[in-house]
Amino acid sequence: MEFIYVLKLIPRLYQEENWTAVDEGIVQRHFERLKELTDSGTVILAGRTLNEEENAFGIVVFEVDDEKQAKAFMKEDPTVAEGIMTAELFPYRVALLRKNQHVID
Repeated sequence: MEFIYVLKLIPRLYQEENWTAVDEGIVQRHFERLKELTDSGTVILAGRTLNEEENAFGIVVFEVDDEKQAKAFMKEDPTVAEGIMTAELFPYRVALLRKNQHVID
């Protein structure tokens, strides 16, 4: 089954000057985890909007066996587990996917 979760920063992090080294480390672990899970085939795509306002968000589209696993997968995201982002989970179905995907590291 496919799922998507939408990530949003907590209000403290809306302003760049409020970010700490700890916050940056959490985001780095988040990225490394998603990269590893993309390489292994669990994550279909992940990304974020490029705006910095409070309406900015990220998404992760992934595949697991059921909703219970999907909830656990989302809650294990370092940004969620460490409380710097909130996340909302939805069942999802990829309808179209470009053949020649370009990935930016």
